[in-house]
Amino acid sequence: MNLYHLRYFMVLAEMQHFRKASEKLCITQPSLSHAISQLESELGVTLFDRQSRSSLLTKEGRQFLDYVQKSLSILDDGVSVMHRAAKGEGVIKLGFLRTLGTSFIPEVVSSFLKTRPDKAIHFEFHSGVTSTLLDGLKQDKYDVVFCTKIDQEAEIEYLPVEKQDLVLIVPRNHPLANQHSVDLSETLPYPQVYFSKSSGLRSIIDKLFDKIEGKPIIAHEIEEDEVVAGLVSKGFGIAVVPYMEQLLRLNVKIIQISSPAWERNFHMATLKNKYQSPVVQDFCEFVSKNYPE
Repeated sequence: MNLYHLRYFMVLAEMQHFRKASEKLCITQPSLSHAISQLESELGVTLFDRQSRSSLLTKEGRQFLDYVQKSLSILDDGVSVMHRAAKGEGVIKLGFLRTLGTSFIPEVVSSFLKTRPDKAIHFEFHSGVTSTLLDGLKQDKYDVVFCTKIDQEAEIEYLPVEKQDLVLIVPRNHPLANQHSVDLSETLPYPQVYFSKSSGLRSIIDKLFDKIEGKPIIAHEIEEDEVVAGLVSKGFGIAVVPYMEQLLRLNVKIIQISSPAWERNFHMATLKNKYQSPVVQDFCEFVSKNYPE
């Protein structure tokens, strides 16, 4: 059994006449008869009633036709998807930090789609923290991830694409709340809501304190930016966090860090030496060209 035989069978079922079907298929009538006979021999049933001038489907032929139509339809859909993929169309599974979801990611995706209005491209959006996103990238849940950089991930390619300032946030009744800027050493006497080790920010903020040769008093460890900020607003401590618009809606004082100078860098992360579909390659090239940091 092969695809040609199945397609011959479908055309003959439609035309109900060997000569007309062979003409439509552009093959000889004996070739069509031989193909149908082979198919019937393999299935062990008669598919067509040849006793009349027309070639009508038998009961088994009608049953088999239903399966053939469904199977070839699925196959044709698959071929169509592959053809679209070869043309730079298809689905891009995108993972990103929540803080990038309010502005950066919508801007990048919108700009990319606007430059390709004739392409059928669909994005799947997934937000999370850096460690979870990178795990998803390695497990093929995502094609591309936007996150902070974790140096130990040797199999991942990082491209810096965006940066974000780090600031100090304190409750509005805190002793530091009347200051517009602070040296990081001024935070050492106070309990802090700190990022947990699973967060990509942990190593960045650790390096800040290493610069001043100081150890923060860690009262609570949390993985997500928004939760850290929420705890600070309720008086659980102070925190060094990336600046984000959500801070303006919380009951916290945002204070610039005058020293040491630092910023948070976001990266586009992809797996090294992994095949990428044409549409994913196209997207990555677009980002590297238009959003290099």
